[in-house]
Amino acid sequence: MGTRKLFDEMQRFLHEHRFKMGRDALFTLLRTNGLLVRRRKRKGSITTWSKHHYRKYPNIIKGFVPNAPNQLWVSDITYIHVGNTFAYLSLITDVYSHKIVGFCLHKSLAAKGPLQALKMALEATNDVSNLIHHSDRGVQYCCDDYVQQLKNRKIKISMTEEGDPLENPVAERVNGILKVELLEKNYSKYAEAQTAIAKAITIYNYLRPHNSINNLKPVDAHLITGQIPKKWTNYYQKRKQKNETEKVV
Repeated sequence: MGTRKLFDEMQRFLHEHRFKMGRDALFTLLRTNGLLVRRRKRKGSITTWSKHHYRKYPNIIKGFVPNAPNQLWVSDITYIHVGNTFAYLSLITDVYSHKIVGFCLHKSLAAKGPLQALKMALEATNDVSNLIHHSDRGVQYCCDDYVQQLKNRKIKISMTEEGDPLENPVAERVNGILKVELLEKNYSKYAEAQTAIAKAITIYNYLRPHNSINNLKPVDAHLITGQIPKKWTNYYQKRKQKNETEKVV
């Protein structure tokens, strides 16, 4: 959890114990003790293979902003270091609430992992009548078994088209939060990684506030409807728009 969120979460504790500490002082305290969240370098396994013969679906969520849970789920796969190899974590996240609704750690990049994550999400959700499932164009999401599961529940299918992270930003962000804030860099055993991931996702869903959903926890946001204010600025998008404007000028 970032320092700003931690500071907000500590307010009740500070007040009850009559401690006086500003946000800058908390930054200094954490930095002095080596407790600031550090970003990891991108180095690992490739999880997306899209040069396959299965049908690739168009991106139908451009400009779509959900106003309730279970309108848009995004799926992605990320790697987890286990010993001298990798395991692969499949995640399904609700875009409105940012709640992780399905997950599975698998020893290979076979479709079994994503299918198990999808099964978990569907079993926990009664109404998917207005749901769109969005993913990259990897073979796991395009294969017959996965697509058929979506069609059986009449779930609309959407996929990225350009390979740009902005086509699936919530999924990318969730991956980053788990790996930077809540998971270790390496696990010695597969069972250890499974346990740690289940714990991390519980913390993510139930305890971690999110700026993108007005500092709510995902489980709380998943129980409401209507527009949720954001408390962050997408500097990447603003910079991209600025660069495009300068090119036109």
